[in-house]
Amino acid sequence: MIYEMLIGILVYVVLFIVTVQSSRRKVLALQERLEKVRALQELQQAQSRQNIEQNETKIRELETLLQKLGDENSLLRLELEEKKATLDYNNKVAIIENEKRLQAETVIFSSDIYRHIQDCLNGGRSLNHQDWSALSELVNSVYTGFTEKLYSLYRMTEQDYHVSLLIKVRIQPKDIALLTAHSKESVASTRSRLYQKVFGQKGSSKDWDDFVLSL
Repeated sequence: MIYEMLIGILVYVVLFIVTVQSSRRKVLALQERLEKVRALQELQQAQSRQNIEQNETKIRELETLLQKLGDENSLLRLELEEKKATLDYNNKVAIIENEKRLQAETVIFSSDIYRHIQDCLNGGRSLNHQDWSALSELVNSVYTGFTEKLYSLYRMTEQDYHVSLLIKVRIQPKDIALLTAHSKESVASTRSRLYQKVFGQKGSSKDWDDFVLSL
């Protein structure tokens, strides 16, 4: 009897330890995902029009300070010039990236695979393996590292990835359902589930769409 009780206690302790360790791994995994998400969002913020305008204001302020400073305090002058050069460089990179994103959509909408997608929609057909490969190649060619960014956040299923690809090329949810041969409800569930998996909190399907479009 005592032996059985000891075995029971031992089993309980082992299960408790395993549960705690599993929970800790999940928390660490979520923290890692959120750190990656924050890094991506900070990059997008740095490239936003609002941030560019704020940097331009700061650059003008630094130019005014440099003019007032004259030749005095050479160390301070160097520090101000360094800040100005950094802001100017960041703005140029952001402007180039924004222009690339604008051109990216033009490239996508005029591509063979995008026209093929429209033909499939008109004909009520889903995409095949070759179509998905062509779409993935196109998206990654104009949005560098798109697939890598997604998979670094969550181990997606094929359906998860296909839905996200179509979101990226601005296909409407009802059309995503047709192209992936799934119901509209299934597509909506996939999008909201992905948001919850990546961010660790409930969100709408549109929340996932907005995040994908920001990548």
